[in-house]
Amino acid sequence: MSTHDEKEAPAASHVGGLATTQDVERIEAPVTWKAYLLCAFASFGGIFFGYDSGYINGVLGSQIFIDAVEFAGAKAVSESRTSLIVSILSCGTFFGALIAGDAADWIGRKWTVILGCLIYIVGVVIQMITGLGDPLAAIVAGRLIAGIGVGFESAVVILYMSEICPRKVRGALVAGYQFCITIGIMLAACVVYATEGRTDTGSYRIPIAIQFLWAIILAGGLMMLPDSPRYFVKKANLPAATDALARLRGQPKDSEYIQVELAEIVANEEYERQLIPNTTWFGSWANCFKGSLFKANSNLRKTILGTSLQMMQQWTGVNFIFYYSTPFLKSTGAISNSFVISMIFTVINVCSTPISFWTVERFGRRTILLWGALGMLICQFLVAIIGVTVGFNHTFPAPTADDPERTLANNISAVNAQIAFIAIFIFFFASTWGPGAWILIGEIFPLPIRSRGVGLSTASNWLWNTIIAVITPYMVGTDKGNMKSSVFFVWGGLCTFALIYTFFFVPETKGLSLEQVDKMMEETTPRTSAKWKPHTTFAGSQPTDSAYLKQESV
Repeated sequence: MSTHDEKEAPAASHVGGLATTQDVERIEAPVTWKAYLLCAFASFGGIFFGYDSGYINGVLGSQIFIDAVEFAGAKAVSESRTSLIVSILSCGTFFGALIAGDAADWIGRKWTVILGCLIYIVGVVIQMITGLGDPLAAIVAGRLIAGIGVGFESAVVILYMSEICPRKVRGALVAGYQFCITIGIMLAACVVYATEGRTDTGSYRIPIAIQFLWAIILAGGLMMLPDSPRYFVKKANLPAATDALARLRGQPKDSEYIQVELAEIVANEEYERQLIPNTTWFGSWANCFKGSLFKANSNLRKTILGTSLQMMQQWTGVNFIFYYSTPFLKSTGAISNSFVISMIFTVINVCSTPISFWTVERFGRRTILLWGALGMLICQFLVAIIGVTVGFNHTFPAPTADDPERTLANNISAVNAQIAFIAIFIFFFASTWGPGAWILIGEIFPLPIRSRGVGLSTASNWLWNTIIAVITPYMVGTDKGNMKSSVFFVWGGLCTFALIYTFFFVPETKGLSLEQVDKMMEETTPRTSAKWKPHTTFAGSQPTDSAYLKQESV
């Protein structure tokens, strides 16, 4: 910033050596493009999530892999083993996300993500030895350990990005995490397609091995980035917090803008500590569940909100589509090339997500979640209704010498309509609930419980991811539930619940600093939150002899 701009910084006074302001619009320093790129890089962690979700589908289809985990000549991995292999990663991420909540407060946000990358690499190495000894044990153990690393990354990257991103574009930058998830899914599909014709173990080892690259890029890049200023404030290390904030905002450390923003973070920390005092390890987890269920700003309500948002993101049925929809629809005989359908879904997912970069800041989090849930439920119910009337559920035997169990759809046009509505559903998900749920869980928790609150919310995502991955093969398996298109009634009903829940319980956090979000939830209700405007600053309302602001580095 120019000297002229710095002179205009609206400092009202100096408290404990830090400038403060009463202007609620000037509590954050202007940001340079370099600082934006620093904030955006952390979203690269989404590649982990997306690639892991995408590559396993192709690995399970590799005949070399099928021969290894089943027996030579088997046509496919059994439903029970498919359920185990797919879901075990999500099981690991559930525990990883919970552990990460503690680690992020002990060693910092940045170093927790780097530790997760190292754990992830160990899991990948174990997966690489699939085919030696007991191949099922290797792939399951490897995915479990890699899942713990992904849990570290998925929980703490969201926490880290929420704490370092500028408030006016925080939603767009955090949405970049979901965008990277979609890119990871697409990269996995491309790698699987490139290796599916191999007749050696490279058909599944190459897709597994490429995961090394994502871990090295993320860990190496984060080594160059500062840790979260809010983490240093939580540790009462004000010099480190000043240095980190100056790097993130592209300002000199003695800039009045940096002083004002840091004072606001520090004053909020002092205010929150009056409400949530330091306590034991068990007490710090218990703090996440304190307060009345009927008080909108209670820690319990915030924890329920964060965990339920991630639960409902999984309830939309999106992972059913990316895990199982291609073989599910291929069984109608209406699809000649399953890879083409898979790539269409993946490309729509990738191309739709950047729309949220604009909509989440223009219309807000709550608004896009409401419209997204409405669009998804309409698509899901249309897929179900078409399927049970004239579409997917109606087939006739058409055996061939190569496939004596082959069937064809009675009405191929109806099946194509179902595919089209599934594609539209993906558009609504990718541009709303995909990024929206991640953005909100990073914004709603106060600093004293933020790392554990985000960890619990992320763990909820992976818990329900695991449950859905386990039960779906039994819901649609031909020798199990065999629900066919009726399974979309389940997803449509759950999207309807998400719409109702959003209307009554999800607040609007657009354009607010993390400290202002907490004050908004204290003073308003979810349905009126979009109209709330900040009216005071934390630093401006703190007493001038504030003890915390006078602390030295510890």
